[in-house]
Amino acid sequence: MKEPQKNRLQKTINTFFVIAVLLSVLSVTAFPALGEEDETNFIALDHGYTVDYYKSYGSPVIQASITGDTEFERGETADLQIKIANNGVISGFQRLNANQKRINDSTEETIALAELEKEKGATTAKNIEATLQSETKYVEVESAASLQNVEELETGNTATLSYIIKIDSDAPAGNYELLLPVTYQYPANVKTVTADAINLGLTGVEFSKEYKTKTETLRIPISIKDDPKFEVTNVSGNLVQGETKVIEVTYKNTRETVAKDALARIIVMSPLSAEKSIVRIGDIGPGKEKTASFEISADQDAIVKKYGVNSEIKYVDKDGDTTLSEGMKVNVPLEATEQKFSITGIAILLIIVIALYQIVSVHRKRNQNDENVSGDENE
Repeated sequence: MKEPQKNRLQKTINTFFVIAVLLSVLSVTAFPALGEEDETNFIALDHGYTVDYYKSYGSPVIQASITGDTEFERGETADLQIKIANNGVISGFQRLNANQKRINDSTEETIALAELEKEKGATTAKNIEATLQSETKYVEVESAASLQNVEELETGNTATLSYIIKIDSDAPAGNYELLLPVTYQYPANVKTVTADAINLGLTGVEFSKEYKTKTETLRIPISIKDDPKFEVTNVSGNLVQGETKVIEVTYKNTRETVAKDALARIIVMSPLSAEKSIVRIGDIGPGKEKTASFEISADQDAIVKKYGVNSEIKYVDKDGDTTLSEGMKVNVPLEATEQKFSITGIAILLIIVIALYQIVSVHRKRNQNDENVSGDENE
């Protein structure tokens, strides 16, 4: 009895061992697509180690736009916020029949559907690199942060890129385009890994993803505001020590739009002064000139030299906003006063003359007295 029981026990153990081995093999061959996704397993394998059940039609669609105002002013340094959005869609799937039936029929459909689910990730962009570029000398992109990276962007999601741009102060007004070359990868096809991959030393690998690299250049439109710009074209008149003189300053609008209701202003400091520092000069059209007259006084002891007086123009722009121009320098020469006798000088001179007269008069009287005394003694 002991020998048959021992044989039956041995057979039971062998049966369980065989079942365990079969289950182990089945877990690798029949259910490779049902486990947790491991990004490190997304590798490309030869056709002999994979089965391709579905092919998806779709890829990422990256679009870009500026967040906020797209209009900038001359001389402005701006923090440009660019939003990139992934609007990729899957247009359809194709069921593939070639080289299938390599996995048990009873589980093949489940595995195929699992692969189909992974195919939906074809619209996900990975390792995005975006570099902002300018094709014009009037817009400069700060090179230190011109390259931006986004690790992953699924369809329907957005990410924000930040760049610093500088607008040249002499940039012509109008529309410009910045270029944003974008490079990224996306899973163009997903295949199911078979048990044969064990021969390569790979275990636990569920899918093989074939990535494609795509590069495209997005265009970012911006505009530069067409504000007026002014320059001083002529200054007439001279200042004189201790006097108030009229100085005429001519301003020219060198830009494309009219400056409405313009006010010209000068800013003077001691030893100069101006009782009225703001003069209305009205509308100044493109390329037109207007002259403002200012009464400027100079102290009597002001140093004779050429003085630089600051000036600016306040005007109403095309949007109806009140705007202040950049500062301009008005060079005004100061001359010495004419050499004339002053009232004080005349007074001093009169005092001296009167004093001399008094001295002479006293001297004459003394002489007369002396002569009278001498005559009396002789008698």
